[in-house]
Amino acid sequence: MNRLSVIDVARYFGRRKALSQVSFTCEAGEIIGLLGPNGAGKSTLLNILATLLSPSKGRVVYGERSAEDGGAEIRAQIGMLGHDLFLYPELTARENLTFFGQLYGLADVARKVAAALEQSGLAARADELVSRFSRGMRQRVALERALLHHPRLILLDEPFTGLDQDSVSALVSRLREQQRAGCLIVLATHDLDIADTVLTKALFLIDGKPVADHSDGRALRDRYHAAVRSAPARGGS
Repeated sequence: MNRLSVIDVARYFGRRKALSQVSFTCEAGEIIGLLGPNGAGKSTLLNILATLLSPSKGRVVYGERSAEDGGAEIRAQIGMLGHDLFLYPELTARENLTFFGQLYGLADVARKVAAALEQSGLAARADELVSRFSRGMRQRVALERALLHHPRLILLDEPFTGLDQDSVSALVSRLREQQRAGCLIVLATHDLDIADTVLTKALFLIDGKPVADHSDGRALRDRYHAAVRSAPARGGS
Protein backbone atom coordinates (compact mmCIF):
# COMPACT_ATOMS: atom_id res chain seq x y z
CA MET A 1 0.00 0.00 0.00
CA ASN A 2 2.01 2.94 -1.31
CA ARG A 3 -0.92 5.19 -2.21
CA LEU A 4 -4.32 6.05 -0.78
CA SER A 5 -6.83 7.47 -3.28
CA VAL A 6 -10.09 9.08 -2.19
CA ILE A 7 -12.33 9.61 -5.22
CA ASP A 8 -15.49 11.76 -5.06
CA VAL A 9 -16.48 10.38 -1.66
CA ALA A 10 -19.81 11.38 -0.16
CA ARG A 11 -21.49 10.16 3.00
CA TYR A 12 -25.13 10.64 4.07
CA PHE A 13 -26.75 9.98 7.42
CA GLY A 14 -30.40 9.92 6.51
CA ARG A 15 -31.04 13.28 4.84
CA ARG A 16 -27.95 14.89 6.33
CA LYS A 17 -24.95 15.08 4.04
CA ALA A 18 -21.79 14.69 6.17
CA LEU A 19 -19.37 14.62 3.21
CA SER A 20 -19.66 15.67 -0.41
CA GLN A 21 -17.29 15.13 -3.36
CA VAL A 22 -14.11 14.67 -1.34
CA SER A 23 -11.08 13.69 -3.41
CA PHE A 24 -7.39 13.54 -2.57
CA THR A 25 -4.40 11.23 -2.75
CA CYS A 26 -1.82 10.37 -0.11
CA GLU A 27 1.52 8.90 -1.17
CA ALA A 28 3.97 6.91 0.94
CA GLY A 29 5.86 9.26 3.24
CA GLU A 30 3.21 11.98 3.20
CA ILE A 31 1.31 13.44 6.15
CA ILE A 32 -2.09 14.77 5.06
CA GLY A 33 -4.00 17.07 7.39
CA LEU A 34 -7.81 17.20 7.51
CA LEU A 35 -8.59 20.69 8.76
CA GLY A 36 -11.95 22.27 9.47
CA PRO A 37 -14.32 23.37 12.24
CA ASN A 38 -16.34 20.98 14.38
CA GLY A 39 -18.91 19.17 12.27
CA ALA A 40 -16.90 19.57 9.06
CA GLY A 41 -16.82 15.80 8.44
CA LYS A 42 -13.23 15.08 9.48
CA SER A 43 -14.02 12.18 11.82
CA THR A 44 -16.53 10.74 9.33
CA LEU A 45 -13.85 10.74 6.64
CA LEU A 46 -11.33 9.07 8.95
CA ASN A 47 -13.88 6.37 9.79
CA ILE A 48 -14.41 5.76 6.08
CA LEU A 49 -10.66 5.48 5.52
CA ALA A 50 -10.49 3.03 8.44
CA THR A 51 -13.25 0.94 6.73
CA LEU A 52 -15.52 1.49 9.76
CA LEU A 53 -17.99 3.28 7.48
CA SER A 54 -18.76 2.82 3.80
CA PRO A 55 -19.09 5.86 1.54
CA SER A 56 -22.57 6.57 0.23
CA LYS A 57 -20.99 7.57 -3.08
CA GLY A 58 -17.48 7.46 -4.50
CA ARG A 59 -14.73 5.08 -3.52
CA VAL A 60 -11.50 4.69 -1.59
CA VAL A 61 -8.61 2.77 -3.14
CA TYR A 62 -5.79 1.37 -1.03
CA GLY A 63 -2.91 0.85 -3.42
CA GLU A 64 -4.79 -0.92 -6.22
CA ARG A 65 -7.71 -2.34 -4.25
CA SER A 66 -10.90 -1.21 -2.57
CA ALA A 67 -11.83 -2.24 0.97
CA GLU A 68 -14.34 -4.70 -0.52
CA ASP A 69 -11.61 -6.29 -2.62
CA GLY A 70 -8.91 -6.33 0.05
CA GLY A 71 -11.02 -7.01 3.12
CA ALA A 72 -9.10 -8.16 6.17
CA GLU A 73 -5.74 -7.82 4.42
CA ILE A 74 -6.27 -4.08 3.96
CA ARG A 75 -7.61 -3.60 7.48
CA ALA A 76 -4.50 -5.33 8.84
CA GLN A 77 -2.43 -2.52 7.31
CA ILE A 78 -4.38 0.28 9.04
CA GLY A 79 -3.65 1.75 12.46
CA MET A 80 -6.06 4.26 14.00
CA LEU A 81 -5.91 6.57 17.00
CA GLY A 82 -9.32 8.11 17.64
CA HIS A 83 -10.95 10.18 20.36
CA ASP A 84 -11.38 6.99 22.38
CA LEU A 85 -7.90 5.69 23.19
CA PHE A 86 -9.12 2.07 23.55
CA LEU A 87 -6.98 1.38 26.60
CA TYR A 88 -7.98 -0.59 29.67
CA PRO A 89 -7.28 1.58 32.75
CA GLU A 90 -7.14 -1.43 35.06
CA LEU A 91 -4.21 -2.87 33.06
CA THR A 92 -0.62 -1.68 32.92
CA ALA A 93 0.89 -0.15 29.81
CA ARG A 94 2.69 -3.43 29.10
CA GLU A 95 -0.47 -5.48 29.62
CA ASN A 96 -2.48 -3.21 27.33
CA LEU A 97 0.04 -3.48 24.50
CA THR A 98 0.45 -7.22 25.03
CA PHE A 99 -3.32 -7.70 24.82
CA PHE A 100 -3.59 -5.78 21.55
CA GLY A 101 -0.48 -7.45 20.14
CA GLN A 102 -2.13 -10.80 20.71
CA LEU A 103 -5.34 -9.54 19.07
CA TYR A 104 -3.26 -8.54 16.04
CA GLY A 105 -1.81 -12.07 15.98
CA LEU A 106 1.76 -10.81 16.24
CA ALA A 107 4.68 -13.15 16.75
CA ASP A 108 7.20 -12.40 19.52
CA VAL A 109 4.75 -10.04 21.22
CA ALA A 110 6.84 -9.50 24.36
CA ARG A 111 9.83 -8.20 22.38
CA LYS A 112 7.68 -5.93 20.22
CA VAL A 113 5.88 -4.52 23.25
CA ALA A 114 9.19 -3.85 25.00
CA ALA A 115 10.46 -2.03 21.89
CA ALA A 116 7.26 0.05 21.70
CA LEU A 117 7.54 1.07 25.34
CA GLU A 118 11.15 2.06 24.81
CA GLN A 119 10.31 4.11 21.72
CA SER A 120 7.52 5.90 23.55
CA GLY A 121 9.75 6.77 26.49
CA LEU A 122 7.58 4.74 28.87
CA ALA A 123 9.81 1.76 29.57
CA ALA A 124 10.36 2.88 33.17
CA ARG A 125 6.58 3.11 33.73
CA ALA A 126 5.66 -0.02 31.76
CA ASP A 127 4.24 -1.92 34.73
CA GLU A 128 2.15 0.89 36.19
CA LEU A 129 -1.61 1.01 35.74
CA VAL A 130 -2.72 3.18 32.85
CA SER A 131 -5.31 4.77 35.19
CA ARG A 132 -2.40 6.52 36.94
CA PHE A 133 -1.02 8.02 33.73
CA SER A 134 -1.43 11.61 32.56
CA ARG A 135 -3.40 12.30 29.38
CA GLY A 136 -0.14 12.66 27.48
CA MET A 137 1.20 9.32 28.71
CA ARG A 138 -2.05 7.54 27.87
CA GLN A 139 -1.92 9.10 24.41
CA ARG A 140 1.59 7.75 23.89
CA VAL A 141 0.51 4.25 24.91
CA ALA A 142 -2.49 4.48 22.59
CA LEU A 143 -0.29 5.58 19.70
CA GLU A 144 1.97 2.57 20.25
CA ARG A 145 -1.15 0.40 20.33
CA ALA A 146 -2.06 1.77 16.89
CA LEU A 147 1.48 1.25 15.55
CA LEU A 148 2.29 -2.10 17.13
CA HIS A 149 1.45 -4.13 14.01
CA HIS A 150 3.47 -1.81 11.71
CA PRO A 151 0.55 -0.44 9.67
CA ARG A 152 1.10 1.20 6.30
CA LEU A 153 -1.81 3.65 6.75
CA ILE A 154 -1.96 5.61 10.02
CA LEU A 155 -5.11 7.56 10.89
CA LEU A 156 -5.22 10.03 13.78
CA ASP A 157 -8.20 12.02 15.07
CA GLU A 158 -7.17 15.14 17.06
CA PRO A 159 -3.95 13.52 18.35
CA PHE A 160 -2.60 16.71 19.99
CA THR A 161 -5.65 17.60 22.09
CA GLY A 162 -4.88 18.02 25.79
CA LEU A 163 -1.15 17.35 25.45
CA ASP A 164 1.61 19.40 27.04
CA GLN A 165 4.60 20.54 25.01
CA ASP A 166 6.76 17.52 25.88
CA SER A 167 4.02 15.11 24.85
CA VAL A 168 3.41 17.02 21.62
CA SER A 169 7.13 16.87 20.81
CA ALA A 170 7.22 13.13 21.50
CA LEU A 171 4.19 12.53 19.28
CA VAL A 172 5.57 14.66 16.43
CA SER A 173 8.89 12.82 16.64
CA ARG A 174 7.13 9.45 16.45
CA LEU A 175 5.08 10.55 13.44
CA ARG A 176 8.19 11.69 11.63
CA GLU A 177 9.74 8.27 12.24
CA GLN A 178 6.73 6.69 10.58
CA GLN A 179 6.92 9.19 7.73
CA ARG A 180 10.57 8.34 7.10
CA ALA A 181 9.59 4.65 7.09
CA GLY A 182 7.27 5.37 4.15
CA CYS A 183 3.92 5.17 5.91
CA LEU A 184 0.85 7.07 4.73
CA ILE A 185 -0.45 9.34 7.51
CA VAL A 186 -3.77 11.17 7.61
CA LEU A 187 -4.64 13.24 10.66
CA ALA A 188 -7.47 15.53 11.68
CA THR A 189 -6.54 18.41 13.96
CA HIS A 190 -7.50 21.87 15.16
CA ASP A 191 -3.90 22.62 16.18
CA LEU A 192 -2.88 24.62 13.12
CA ASP A 193 0.48 25.79 14.45
CA ILE A 194 1.59 22.21 15.18
CA ALA A 195 0.12 20.98 11.90
CA ASP A 196 2.09 23.61 9.99
CA THR A 197 5.32 21.97 11.14
CA VAL A 198 4.43 18.38 10.19
CA LEU A 199 2.00 18.32 7.26
CA THR A 200 3.05 17.79 3.68
CA LYS A 201 -0.47 18.64 2.40
CA ALA A 202 -3.68 20.01 3.87
CA LEU A 203 -7.30 19.35 2.97
CA PHE A 204 -9.72 22.01 4.20
CA LEU A 205 -13.25 20.74 4.90
CA ILE A 206 -16.17 23.10 5.49
CA ASP A 207 -19.64 21.59 6.00
CA GLY A 208 -18.35 18.32 4.54
CA LYS A 209 -17.07 19.90 1.34
CA PRO A 210 -13.43 20.41 0.31
CA VAL A 211 -12.35 24.05 -0.03
CA ALA A 212 -9.43 25.11 -2.21
CA ASP A 213 -6.10 25.68 -0.46
CA HIS A 214 -4.11 28.36 -2.23
CA SER A 215 -0.60 27.40 -1.10
CA ASP A 216 0.99 30.78 -1.65
CA GLY A 217 3.72 30.78 0.97
CA ARG A 218 1.51 31.98 3.81
CA ALA A 219 1.36 30.16 7.15
CA LEU A 220 -1.17 27.35 7.39
CA ARG A 221 -3.27 29.32 9.87
CA ASP A 222 -3.64 32.21 7.40
CA ARG A 223 -4.49 29.86 4.52
CA TYR A 224 -7.07 28.09 6.66
CA HIS A 225 -8.83 31.29 7.67
CA ALA A 226 -8.82 32.44 4.04
CA ALA A 227 -10.40 29.12 3.01
CA VAL A 228 -13.09 29.44 5.70
CA ARG A 229 -13.93 32.96 4.55
CA SER A 230 -14.16 31.89 0.91
CA ALA A 231 -16.43 28.90 1.59
CA PRO A 232 -20.10 29.24 0.55
CA ALA A 233 -22.48 29.84 3.43
CA ARG A 234 -24.38 26.78 4.67
CA GLY A 235 -27.27 26.19 2.31
CA GLY A 236 -25.66 28.33 -0.41
CA SER A 237 -24.68 27.21 -3.88
